[in-house]
Amino acid sequence: MRDTISKEHLERYLDITKRALDKIKITAPERSFNRKLAESFLEMATTYYQDAKHFAEKDDYVNAFASVNYSHGWLDCGARIGLFDVGQDDQLFTLYE
Repeated sequence: MRDTISKEHLERYLDITKRALDKIKITAPERSFNRKLAESFLEMATTYYQDAKHFAEKDDYVNAFASVNYSHGWLDCGARIGLFDVGQDDQLFTLYE
């Protein structure tokens, strides 16, 4: 059983999530409830991504990997329920169709 994460594996996931963060656009109107929801999702994703980078700098690859996956999960969920426009990118995001 493997219970470690390599630096290369972590860097791949950090890159994928960074590209996803750079791609999304909030679709909800400025004054809508969904805008606040989208901003909250984005804040959670960004915070977890920053946590991942922090853990990576400390050579704590297991917690970094967990954090980057939480980050991408928030982005995926936001894309899937329509809070984010991801330009039909089904490589970086898990879209419905």
